[in-house]
Amino acid sequence: MSMNSFGHLFRVTTWGESHGPALGATVDGCPPGVPIDEAMIQHWLDRRKPGQNKYTTQRREADEVKILSGVFEGQTTGTPVQLMIENTDQRSKDYGDIKDKFRPGHADITYFQKYGIRDYRGGGRSSARETAARVAAGGLAREAIRALAPNVQITGYMVQMGPHRIDRARFDWAQIEQNPFWVPDAQAAADWADYLDGLRKSGSSVGAVIEVVARGVPAGLGAPVYGKLDTDLAAAMMSINAVKGVEIGEGMGAAELTGEANADEIFMGQNGPQYSSNHAGGILGGISTGQDIVVRFAVKPTSSILTTRKTITKSGEETEIITKGRHDPCVGIRAVPVGEAMMACVILDHLLLHRGQIGANRGHIG
Repeated sequence: MSMNSFGHLFRVTTWGESHGPALGATVDGCPPGVPIDEAMIQHWLDRRKPGQNKYTTQRREADEVKILSGVFEGQTTGTPVQLMIENTDQRSKDYGDIKDKFRPGHADITYFQKYGIRDYRGGGRSSARETAARVAAGGLAREAIRALAPNVQITGYMVQMGPHRIDRARFDWAQIEQNPFWVPDAQAAADWADYLDGLRKSGSSVGAVIEVVARGVPAGLGAPVYGKLDTDLAAAMMSINAVKGVEIGEGMGAAELTGEANADEIFMGQNGPQYSSNHAGGILGGISTGQDIVVRFAVKPTSSILTTRKTITKSGEETEIITKGRHDPCVGIRAVPVGEAMMACVILDHLLLHRGQIGANRGHIG
């Protein structure tokens, strides 16, 4: 199986399986001299780890990261950084009853059709557990961004759970860390708690929409045509388990707007260009404008549910299946820190690409 890496200059390769002894990431291209230690990365992993409340899987994993290489005396050396997270609470026996059955909505059937091998213990590489490695790499990326572009802030939050959306008029950045759903709307968080609790108790699940915003990103990141910043962001978010759609800025909503409504008018401010709005999501022609970069992605409902579903076996026999075990009723909750991590990796990658080709922006306005 190839294609386990992403990025250009800041390149991340993830490895390991859901029920193997460990998983992790090899990060190549991190600049030397970035202050880093395990506690810095652990902070971000703690936001993603399972079992923190009744709304996520009850699998108990400490998700403790170990730095095996690439760091000396508290700084990156410029050589590959190896990050490892041990699995400590696998319950592979939960999956023994389904080893010959394909779970509807899961990648079991396509992995088997492609490779002819099936790791039925939680899905192997297709498991969302793989995203722990991404969050670890994203923690390293954040520290490198802090050194290169200290004004950049990356924040993710949930804007929709099932049919329920936040009220943008009540948007409050301070609320994001105050509820288990990373929701910037206190009323929505309270309403969603009752809604998701009902689904959880019934053994069902629901999808969600996550928004990730990068503030303070300088203008000029990205390149025309095949090196677009939004191309890499869309690919990064789409690669996250269970993601079925990605939008930049206005996204699909742009189809409903007229040219007058969609165009972000430009004015001259004291510190350079300013815009009347941000329908473009901070990116024009694949290059950052200096505005907030806004990305949204849709996560499907967790496919592991307690409702009986029809399926087939590896031998082609028709049967039924119930997926037991410990599963998230809304996988979108733990997708928030994953989306932040992918944003951090892409932004750092493009900061390095920009520095390598251009250095400083060549076009000056005013």
